[in-house]
Amino acid sequence: MENKILKIEKFSAGYGNNYVLKGINLEIPEKKVTAIMGPSGCGKSTLIRCINRIHELNPDAIYKGHIYLNGEDIYRMNPTIVRRKIGMVFQRPNPFPTMSIYDNVIAGYTLNGIKLKRNEKDRIVEEALKKAFLWDEVKDVLHRKGTFLSGGQQQRLCIARALAMKPEILLLDEPTSALDPKATSRIEELIVELKETVTIVLVTHNISQAARVSDYTAFLYLGELMEFGPTERIFVAPKHKKTEEYLTGKFG
Repeated sequence: MENKILKIEKFSAGYGNNYVLKGINLEIPEKKVTAIMGPSGCGKSTLIRCINRIHELNPDAIYKGHIYLNGEDIYRMNPTIVRRKIGMVFQRPNPFPTMSIYDNVIAGYTLNGIKLKRNEKDRIVEEALKKAFLWDEVKDVLHRKGTFLSGGQQQRLCIARALAMKPEILLLDEPTSALDPKATSRIEELIVELKETVTIVLVTHNISQAARVSDYTAFLYLGELMEFGPTERIFVAPKHKKTEEYLTGKFG
């Protein structure tokens, strides 16, 4: 049996007095890619922002229910620890503009005040960039600004920055929506490779991307989880009419 690294129980979240997510129950298997799909405004981004506790940084944020990481309630953990264990990469590449490629990769340590020896830093930077398929492209320019890279390279730099903290889960929020097809396919190869070592939760609008890279798919509609299961089954024989309509492009 697969270990379920993340359990979401009766979880609702939103802003002010409006719940965007309603009563979500979901178990995410370890070292697999789980795609979260659904039309715009269905709560996909809100859900992953709750999973690494960024959601609550919004002054209007509301939430109730439980999210467990390996059996531990993340809302009872120090949020800094949660964000270390559950890394996040956003839609638009966002390397820190004033930092070099090298400093971007270890930014998580610097910002958390974790002191490292020079050789440790070097090792972490090299490992993370290799995992993000970026080392060969940047190893000779590590001390140039991260913003000098192409969009696809910047996104892989952001993935390296998240991986440097050795997270158990990596959340990717539409990671290729701002990239061209070639850069997109590099990131997709990377996602498939990374699940050997880290659990990936991928929010995507791109139905064919979910089909290509994910092992499991969750379909959200109007803040509710309509269905969840192996990607192949959901794509071939969805149980819910709304899922079928979404997959066949009747709405988006």
